[in-house]
Amino acid sequence: MPERISIAGEKRYSMDFARAPNEAMAAAFSPPRLLPSGDSAITVEFSRDIDDAANQRVLALDRALNEAPIEGITETVPTYRSLLVHYDPGRIDFDTLGTQLVARAQMPAPIMTQPRRWRVPVAYGGENGIDLEDVAKARNTTADEIVARHTAGDYRVAMIGFTPGWSYLSGLASFLHMPRRQNPRLLTPAGTISIGGVQTGIQCLAGPSGWHLLGRTPVRTYQLHRAPTFLLEPGDRINFYAIDAKTFAEQDRAAEAGEIIAELTAS
Repeated sequence: MPERISIAGEKRYSMDFARAPNEAMAAAFSPPRLLPSGDSAITVEFSRDIDDAANQRVLALDRALNEAPIEGITETVPTYRSLLVHYDPGRIDFDTLGTQLVARAQMPAPIMTQPRRWRVPVAYGGENGIDLEDVAKARNTTADEIVARHTAGDYRVAMIGFTPGWSYLSGLASFLHMPRRQNPRLLTPAGTISIGGVQTGIQCLAGPSGWHLLGRTPVRTYQLHRAPTFLLEPGDRINFYAIDAKTFAEQDRAAEAGEIIAELTAS
């Protein structure tokens, strides 16, 4: 049975990039685009679209730079389709760094290792998911069917961004793809589980959103005084399961006190 456990806060990845045997690797990748971002950063762009294969290349390059740093790099920021690389121009110039980044990005394909997998509870509909009925109407089905399809999904954390702990998930079934709202809301609740375009996501903190709100989770993907501060990492796998309002309230109180709530089922 899965258990609720606490985990160490160190940076983890779901791919073994540098140590995989050559015979198990695919051919080298095509080069990414290099875009200057001000005078001390480079955007390494692998695709212009939301794409899982590109995202895996982003995470692989991020890991490679973490394991074998290039002199002069000060920070890397992985996104869905690109890696932002901050550097000190007094220690390395754009052209030299760009050449090294392209070489790293074209290394053989990484071999996937067992990712961490989380089960995340969600209270769907009602005051916790005010757009659920409208999404069902738009898809000419019932709210129960929307919940069933959403909980049936096998999702991957593609990136963390926008606000602390905001987890963008790939793997949303095409039936649930929805254009974003024409009029974004200025404030949506902490813990919101929503869909927008081809994505679903976990919104940790209250904030604006143009996505469609299906439910809420008591899980804090970000909690400042908890270890780990950030629960999810790019490459983690996510499965949702439905809970009722009473269970949500109980788990929400426990999460506020620092309990992780989400179940880690594989690592």
